[in-house]
Amino acid sequence: MTAPESTAQNPRPRAAARLDLRQDVALLTAALIDINSVSGNETELADAVEHALRSVPLLELVRDGDSIIARTNLGRRERVILAGHLDTVPLPTTEGSLGTVPSYWPSGAPGEGILYGRGATDMKGGVAVQLALAASLFDGGAEPARDVTFVFYDHEEVEAVKSGLGRLVRNHGGLLGGDFAILLEPTDGTVEGGCNGTIRFEATTLGEAAHSARAWMGSNAIHAAAPILAKLAAYVPRTINVDGLDYRESLNAVKINGGTAGNVIPDRCVVEINYRFAPDKTPDEAENHVRELLAGFDVVRTDSAAGARPGLNHPAAASFVAAVGAEPKPKYGWTDVARFSELGIPAVNFGPGDALLAHKDNEHVEADAVRECLRALRSWLAA
Repeated sequence: MTAPESTAQNPRPRAAARLDLRQDVALLTAALIDINSVSGNETELADAVEHALRSVPLLELVRDGDSIIARTNLGRRERVILAGHLDTVPLPTTEGSLGTVPSYWPSGAPGEGILYGRGATDMKGGVAVQLALAASLFDGGAEPARDVTFVFYDHEEVEAVKSGLGRLVRNHGGLLGGDFAILLEPTDGTVEGGCNGTIRFEATTLGEAAHSARAWMGSNAIHAAAPILAKLAAYVPRTINVDGLDYRESLNAVKINGGTAGNVIPDRCVVEINYRFAPDKTPDEAENHVRELLAGFDVVRTDSAAGARPGLNHPAAASFVAAVGAEPKPKYGWTDVARFSELGIPAVNFGPGDALLAHKDNEHVEADAVRECLRALRSWLAA
């Protein structure tokens, strides 16, 4: 069955861009890239995704802003969530970059070789796989062995308070239940379990302003920050095994701000610090670790997000890893698998493309990598 028409708050698009979900998935990726969806500008792409999914039988659709949930409801014993964000970081600024909109095939033959464009890796290749799977779930009269929930959401590439997935959890949490979740972030086709947590701090040092010609009359707050920087530079990051995967941590100064003018001794300096911590600890435990290291300094926590344990011991996760065939790896960066973990749903990252190319001006993905991701998921869902 299909859901009722959208409400007045979320009007159904009258002239949404047309997406052919049955075309080659690499070409579908290019079509998605050609729709600009920089964070805050996802509406056109969300309209196109909603319009395309409404033609798929036996999918129940709910739209909330520029986020969409599409679910089968076949009464299967197991439900899998496939999730991906629609937004991208801003378009490249480098003149002559290949990573622009529209998409670009250097080979000149669409669908062959490498596809360039903003979002090719992060993560329109993964979204194309989701859409292609949704369109083919019931091909040939067959039905998937698992119920599937497809989640497409906005505002992933910006501050967490704007997250479309977070909004879906608040407004439609009952539709996001499941036994196992796969986030189609780029992993080069390898399962990456869980993710590190992240926490940020501001460490502030104070001094006394003075004319720089009479520096001895003041106290330099920037100089006072030197011990903080020295402790961070000398810090040896730990590698921690969590449920069989080795998570490498990092603790770094990421920004420093101080001073008012070129002839004034600064009376205040702020060092911004980011700690990426293994999912064996909570944000509070991560904070305690940093405070112990920087004991004696004024340290204020400004932001944090918990990590997620791998969850690979869940039967659905184990069967998926076996189907993919490659040795699972840890996810060092934070991803939305942590949101599913908070809901009690084991989650992994698995998608086409190299994560190291995400956000780069030459962002690109191999066409065959997108096809292989689709093949692996289609095969596993049918098993």
